Order: sequence, then structure tokens, then C-alpha cells
Amino acid sequence: MKVSLNSSTALRCIKKLTLGVGIAALAANVHAQTINLSYNGAPNAEENAVHLFATNLKKIVEEKTQGDLTLRLYPNSMLGEEEERMEQVINTPSLNVASFGGISPLFPEIFVSAIPFMFDGFDSARTFFDEGEYWKAARKAFHEKTGAHMMAVVEEGGFLAFTNNTRPIHTPEDFEGLRFRAMDKSQVALYEAFGASGTPIPWTEVYLALRTGVADGQMNPPMYIILGSLNEVQKHLTLANIQYSDQFLVANDELLKELSDENRKLLEEAIVEANNINRTAVESQVEARIQYLAENGMEVYRPTAEELQKFKEVGQPSFLAWLAEQSIDSSWIDMALKDAKNVK
Repeated sequence: MKVSLNSSTALRCIKKLTLGVGIAALAANVHAQTINLSYNGAPNAEENAVHLFATNLKKIVEEKTQGDLTLRLYPNSMLGEEEERMEQVINTPSLNVASFGGISPLFPEIFVSAIPFMFDGFDSARTFFDEGEYWKAARKAFHEKTGAHMMAVVEEGGFLAFTNNTRPIHTPEDFEGLRFRAMDKSQVALYEAFGASGTPIPWTEVYLALRTGVADGQMNPPMYIILGSLNEVQKHLTLANIQYSDQFLVANDELLKELSDENRKLLEEAIVEANNINRTAVESQVEARIQYLAENGMEVYRPTAEELQKFKEVGQPSFLAWLAEQSIDSSWIDMALKDAKNVK
């Protein structure tokens, strides 16, 4: 049966329908939760793997929760430098991707995961964090110390390589007398083991320091060498696979407790998915980035297995001695080295 509505009746129906849609949208907004995610580096997924992770995490979380959870991204340290952002994530419902500079003042045991020359490649490094006893214990201890949670190890650029503007580096002896930019005091210890000196210099000042000769060299993965245009002021690149390049996704405890069981599960699944995308992207781009550097002014050297062993024989004991000086319990070191041995 066909029913006709006069214009006034139709108008009332439209108003009711519109009001109903508006109320439903308002209800959805009331239940939706926006979570701040802060991190270092430019908002460029091609050049900054942490931004790639953040954008994928945002997309996957919002799709999985159908908008119940949304992420607001704050790249380029917009919410503060490392220590400020760590204070925020500990005290307010939020997420933060922190480097060693953010984690280590609160949990120096994180330096154990950076023992140089501990991994043969991507697979062993990933298994170390995905399955190893050290990382399980580290996550638990970090939570006990800070109340916050380390949710993931975010791959940010492959393995660190040495660069300098003085001479090719093939063996530890080639470091003698050179001055290197260090990211932190653990890198200073490594350079000193090789006969060089190390000076902590902020990332924002690295290019100028290398250009003016304040430092002769530095170490970073190819991604960061390109990101900082360091190939313009560095001639020699040595692919020594020094350390796995990573950062750490940290979550506020209150945030996780406030989530429903379902949304927390979906968030954790999204973190794994976004991290897997990062891993594939980072590994697939390593050789292309090395080729780019070779085509743009750098002489690339790949050490032999024997040369890598010499770097390890000199650098690793020195780093372990430095860890002991930081009053880090030897049980952490033993656990990590055992895990690393088991994944090779």
C-alpha cells in the first residue's frame, strides 16, 4: 500500500531523523577516546621509520576499534624532548616512542640490549626481543620501576654503521686518534675502546659538527645518514652492523586500565601489525639506501667476517666493562648474552 505524506508531516519526519542521527553521532563521540602519541623525527614516512610506525598504528587502531580509539600524532618532539615526554607518558594517559635517551635515565638496564655486535642480522635481533628472557624481564622491571609499560621495540633503521671524513675504517686500529660524535655515554665507551674519542652531540647539531671538524665521524643506520644529509660531510661508510637500531613504544598504565578488555586487545594487536609493517619496510630499504649513499659521495666498505670479529673482540668487552661501571647487575648481561647466543 502506498502512503502519501503531506509536506508538514514529511518535514517533521526529516527533523526526527536528523535529530536521531545527531544523537547517535554525539553518543559515538562521547564513547570515542583520543590518545596522544609522541615521538622524535619528521612527519615523513619515507625518511622516518618511527613516523611510518605511528601512521600505520593510527590507521590500524582506528579501523580495528571502528573509531572507539583514535590516535593524535605529535612528531618532531612537539610535546617536548625525551625526558619531558617520558614524564608525560608516566603521568598522563598517552603513548610515547622513546629512544635510549628517554628510557635509560629511568631504566639503565636497557643499555644491555645495545651490547655491540650481539646480532648477526635482522632475524636474530627480532627473535631476541620477541622471544628472549631478557626482554620479558626488562618489560616487567620497567613497569615495576615506572608504572608505565614498554609495549614494543620499534625498528627504526636497520643496523648502525660507522662514518667518518678522514680515512676508511676496516679494523679497530683505523680509529686511532679520530674524534667521533656520540649519541650517549655508552657510545663514548665504545669509541674509546677503539682508540678514538667520543663527545655527546645532539642530533640537531651533528651536521654542523661534522662539517666544521668538531667531530670526524659518527655512527647511525643508513636511514639516519640520509635523513641528516650526512653524506655531504662524510666520505667513508663502514657497514659494521654495530648495533640494532630501535626505539621503544611506552604506554601509560592508567590508559591501559581505562580501556575495555576488547579495546586493549585490539590496541595490542594493532601494535604488532604496525611493527611488522615497519620491519618489512626497513629491511627492504636497507640496500637501496646504501646504494643511494654510494651514488651521493660516500665510499662504502663491507667488512669481512674476520674484520667484524676483530671489531667484536675489541668493542664488546669494553662495552660490558662500561655496563658494570653503571652498577647494572651482571644477571641482566648474562641473560641477554644467553638469549643472543640462542637466536644465532
